[in-house]
Amino acid sequence: MKPVTTWILIANGARARILEHKALGAGIKAIKGMEFSDEKLSASEIMADKSGRAFASVGNSRSTIELKTDPVAKREAEFALKLAQTLNKKHQSKAFNRLIIFAAPNALGDLRQSLNNDVSNSIIAEITKDLTKVPNNEIAKHLKDVMLI
Repeated sequence: MKPVTTWILIANGARARILEHKALGAGIKAIKGMEFSDEKLSASEIMADKSGRAFASVGNSRSTIELKTDPVAKREAEFALKLAQTLNKKHQSKAFNRLIIFAAPNALGDLRQSLNNDVSNSIIAEITKDLTKVPNNEIAKHLKDVMLI
């Protein structure tokens, strides 16, 4: 019987890493080259200029033009898209059979939108928790309700 490979994705809007579990008693291990980061910037650092100004159609008054999209949220969604594309390709090449996701709520929502059906169907648990700062050797504690290690 072929062993079942489970990947554990740990992500937020700017950082992610993938761990792997192959067999009962084998524990979890970091996968080399599967750490992702996007420099976390505030909206003011992302925006090149100040908000625009507009003149009123009557008179001399001016007002600020508000941004229609949140630049930080847009950047985090783009990060999730890149991460999802990697997962989609790796699943297609049979790198993993099952997926567990630990992600901050917004990151999880962005990921769900970008994962293909095959990867979505391989998900055995989604936990809305940001564990990006938790060391790899402590992740097993958070998996106890999801799977045997």
